[in-house]
Amino acid sequence: MYDIKALYEAESVQDAVRLRLEHPEAQIIAGGTDVLVQMREGKRAGKELISIYGIDAMRGVSIDEEENIRIGSLTSFSHITRDPIIQQYINVLGEAVDMVGGPQIRNAGTIGGNTCNGVTSADSASTLFAWDAVIELTGQQGVRRVPIQAFYLAAGKVDLRPDEIQTAILIPKASYEHCFGHYIKYAMRSAMDIATTGCSVNVVLSPDRQTIVRARIAYGVAGPVPLRAASAEAAAAGKPATQETADAFAAAVLEDIHPRDSWRASKAFREHIAVELAKRALAESVKLAGGELA
Repeated sequence: MYDIKALYEAESVQDAVRLRLEHPEAQIIAGGTDVLVQMREGKRAGKELISIYGIDAMRGVSIDEEENIRIGSLTSFSHITRDPIIQQYINVLGEAVDMVGGPQIRNAGTIGGNTCNGVTSADSASTLFAWDAVIELTGQQGVRRVPIQAFYLAAGKVDLRPDEIQTAILIPKASYEHCFGHYIKYAMRSAMDIATTGCSVNVVLSPDRQTIVRARIAYGVAGPVPLRAASAEAAAAGKPATQETADAFAAAVLEDIHPRDSWRASKAFREHIAVELAKRALAESVKLAGGELA
């Protein structure tokens, strides 16, 4: 049994905002794959809950009038993996969220819940960082859009105001056009495990596939929040698609990441893995873009 003080079911985004204002201590619940586990553990016992799971307008993937890829915050992981828009333009995100938990979790868990948790190990987070995602928040004053790098404030804390709910995640056209990427999750087990380190890379190549016009890389579990490795990106931008560039790209990540010692892995091991994952993810991204490291 769950120790729940009260459950309110929002019928629309506006209704959810109203409930947030009326019940400021209430916890938002979508798929419940994290919140209900925490309640069973006693961490959120006696809480009021506001369920947004019935708001169908917050589900699905589309391309909006600005040509952003729009992912509704209630879209499940399994839906994202199978969606044709995701498969065509940002297949790496579908592959990344397909590594979350098991099939039951992926069918119920939502992309909004995964990001609003604010945890650095979320499998979706490093890819969303690497693709310059924008978080759409809706509150009493209307819609607010926040770059994902600014949305994550600290470990387990995000920029979500008391009257707001997250309604969508947007991938700008400039971030996905002509762009190909790869995500690697390193974990202690091959399935049903939290990432020890996660690395997401994407590239845009020149028309002749010989030059890396742009490279982006982001990590999970390399700091208190997911992060981009700007030094590595600078080391690859405009450089030839060669193994020498890949080595310089990977070595530069150590200037930006801040892993820690934990029972899962030491800081030194995480740094070693981060460098190796960067090389492998860059090589695969170049291959997906039609090139090959010389």
